[in-house]
Amino acid sequence: MEYFQFLVTTIPSALMIASPILIAAAGGMICQRSGIVNIAIEGLMTIGAMTAATSHFILETKTGFSIPLALLLAAVSSGVFSFFHAFACVTLKADEIISGTGINLLSNGAAVFICQLIFRMDRSRNYSMGMKQGLFGIYPTIIIALAVLAAVWFLLYKRPWGQRLHAAGENPQAAAHTGVNVNKMQYTAVLLSGLLAGLAGACIVLTQYNQFTVNTVSGKGFIALAAVSFGRRLPGIFVFCFIIGIFFSLTVNVTDIMGFQLISRDMLNMLPFFITLLILVVFGRKSQKALGRVITRT
Repeated sequence: MEYFQFLVTTIPSALMIASPILIAAAGGMICQRSGIVNIAIEGLMTIGAMTAATSHFILETKTGFSIPLALLLAAVSSGVFSFFHAFACVTLKADEIISGTGINLLSNGAAVFICQLIFRMDRSRNYSMGMKQGLFGIYPTIIIALAVLAAVWFLLYKRPWGQRLHAAGENPQAAAHTGVNVNKMQYTAVLLSGLLAGLAGACIVLTQYNQFTVNTVSGKGFIALAAVSFGRRLPGIFVFCFIIGIFFSLTVNVTDIMGFQLISRDMLNMLPFFITLLILVVFGRKSQKALGRVITRT
């Protein structure tokens, strides 16, 4: 009975944790297809989480649509921040890794600064209730994640835009000679990635916490980037994110089982990140051609 209860609580928790990583990874895949590495996913998720928590706290008692509005504002705010990454990489021809790292640092500082301006502390105030659970204790974020996956799949594999995006990432000079506006494609890809990263950050803070702190995202943006490197295609990304979600869920629920109480909480918290590295070492030997490579763009 104890193990059955453990299973019942683990699956909804795994889906709750995996959903935002899946959303962010879908955006990272779009960006990677364009030939730009979006190392800034972590910071963009932080901006999205801060925006969602702040807007939901302010609007919670004023309207019944505070959560949809918080999701929308989070996506828009991260999209605005991702413009700086796009400008640096596409227009200024900057290195993607350096630009993304700078955006991560800027995003964390900006999130804390905005909280200081609004709440007079380095975090948001607690809101009364976040996103409500649905059937079997499953949050609607999994529906959002599956809808994002379906839209990305259709965009990349069923529309000419996806072929042009892939061409712009693989060989920008050849794509430009065929009439593709490479700069426009890459700007669009980075902005879409930013929108989805902000949405992912909002999904985290509205389901797993009741306020924003600097530790809200806690490395999940980098795990989303690892999912892109491992999966390369949407089914692989989905499997990776679900596995990582299970291990994150285990760190919370496994201590409820007799015999596991003696395991250090720090060791359990390290487990998902160790599994991420292990999967990448074993299965992620090949990478996309344009990943992490500075390209001379036309």
